[in-house]
Order: sequence, then structure tokens, then C-alpha cells
Amino acid sequence: MMQTFDDNYLAGRVILVTGATQGVGRDTALTAARHGATVVLLARSVRGLEKVYDEIVAQGSPEPVAIPLDLLEASDDAFNTLAYQIKHAVGRLDGIVHCAQHFFALSPLTDQRIDEWMNQYRINTVAPFALTRACLPLLKAADDASVVFVGETHGQQPGPFWGAFGASKAGLNYLMQVAASEWDVYPNLRVNLLVPGPINSPFRTRTHPGEDKSERGNIAELMPHMLYWLGAASKGRSGEIVSLDLRSNKA
Repeated sequence: MMQTFDDNYLAGRVILVTGATQGVGRDTALTAARHGATVVLLARSVRGLEKVYDEIVAQGSPEPVAIPLDLLEASDDAFNTLAYQIKHAVGRLDGIVHCAQHFFALSPLTDQRIDEWMNQYRINTVAPFALTRACLPLLKAADDASVVFVGETHGQQPGPFWGAFGASKAGLNYLMQVAASEWDVYPNLRVNLLVPGPINSPFRTRTHPGEDKSERGNIAELMPHMLYWLGAASKGRSGEIVSLDLRSNKA
């Protein structure tokens, strides 16, 4: 049974959440804020950012920071500017949750095109690398910092028709393990991969339109796990791939 956490569990921490306007990203942002974190919201949609910003303020949490950024187009300079914006706005960074992802379509390899592969790799693998690298000085300066990459089952278990998306998520697994290995010289910094499994999210609805919601876990059940890996409870654990099955409360 995953533990519960006090409302001030993340108090004093600044957490950056990508893909913060929907699905796992939105719930992570709201949950982290509800537990005391100052959340930096990152997404492409300004309107979506404004909505989540207002929700966080309305629940009485610390005022967040909202930064619009298109991960598909972002350059090295754009990611460096983002890190500067975070430092200027809130002065520190204690964690990143990489929730943003791009999915084109389920299709056989014979129908997939280079652009589909490039775009999915760009957002699912390259952007998490570039963003984390740009923010590394801030993370190294934190007393206790955590980077959580959100994986996907098909990054662990290859299956037909998942070609580009599954490969890009498998690349995220590799990225996490390399980062954890290289950065183990920083005892205050941990890097892990969290694979939620089948959950009720806009992504799952798109990829499994005929699946009944009762066959999935709920995003709310994922949040205690997210809190655990973001906060002090997981200190000292790095380089782990954590695969969950929230349908049966198994990890």
C-alpha cells in the first residue's frame, strides 16, 4: 500500500511539470501544489496553462508560474532561457516531472513516415534530455532534487503498431539510466522512471477507444506514487524503472 503524505510534504520545493495542461501532467501539478510545492507549469497552450494556473490558485496552493513552450520547436537556447526564467521567477528548482508526450497514431511500420518518428522522438526523448540538461545547475544546487520521467508500457514491452511511439519511450528509459549513472556523483539528485500502466487519461482513451474505463486505473491512484518519487521519502533511490499496475494495486 502506497503511503499518504501530509499537506506540507513538498512545502518549500519548486517543481517543474511538463505537459501540465491535461492528463497526468495536470493532476501532478495540482497534487504537488496541494502538498505545498510552487509548481512551474509548462505546456504549449496558453489557454490551458491559464486554466490550470487558476485551479491551483483556487485551491489555495502557492501561486504557480506558467511558461508556454512548444517542445517540438524548442532549441538549446530556448531550454537555457527556460532555466533562466525559472531561476529569475522563483530562485530555485527542486524537481522535474516529464509528463509531456507526443503520439501520432497506431499503424504498421510500412505506413509510418520519417516525420512521425522525428516528432515523437523530439518530444518524448530529446526534449526531456535537453530540458533536464539546461536545468541541471539548478537541480545540483538544490538540497534534495528529483527528476521523474514518465514512461509508457510499450517502451518496456514492444508490440505491433507501436513503432515510433514505443521506440521513443524506450529511448527515455535509456536516457534515464544514463543520467542516473552520470549524476550519481551528486548525492542530492536522483533520476527515476515511473511507468503508470493503463490509466484513465486522454492518451489511453485515444489509443484504446473500445476499452471500458473499469479496465484501467485512475490518475488519482497514481498521485501518491508521484509524490513519493518527488519528495524526501524517495531520497537515495535513483536509476530505477518503476512499473505500476494500478488496476490491481500492484507495483
